[in-house]
Amino acid sequence: MPSTVVTLKVNGRAQEFLARPGTTLLDALRESCSLTAAKKGCAQGTCGTCTVLLEGKPVFACLVPVETVAGRSVATLEGLSDGDTLHPLQESFIELFATQCGFCTSGMIMAAKGLLARNPNPSRADVVRAISGNVCRCTGYEAIIDAVLAAAAKMKNATPIRKKAAE
Repeated sequence: MPSTVVTLKVNGRAQEFLARPGTTLLDALRESCSLTAAKKGCAQGTCGTCTVLLEGKPVFACLVPVETVAGRSVATLEGLSDGDTLHPLQESFIELFATQCGFCTSGMIMAAKGLLARNPNPSRADVVRAISGNVCRCTGYEAIIDAVLAAAAKMKNATPIRKKAAE
């Protein structure tokens, strides 16, 4: 089978690339778009490290053939901040120590972003359900759940902070 030209809107910008048959959305994002926040963990859709938003809904990018989503909108962790302004989810994950090794962080944040987009006032149970497809071996999940709930509260107040300049 021949390769296909695929166009996606990634983090608000059009991206066009050549995809071999069977190329996953994850591989296209990492290899063709140089966006590496979504990680390749299990490659079976069971760990959640590759979670991105497709048309605003969390999906496991390792399971999505890229040619099936041509023309659609994809959001990755790289598109979450606004210049030097962190998204409230990023702020809360940092402030509440919701990351340790960091391997699951991108997927957790994107799953949480999908939740907060459809439910800006989630319960603890809502957060647990939203991240249930994402595996973390370090934090024990409590800090992650607390960070998502804190971000929801911040988003109501809309008071972003600035990234610190590199020293």
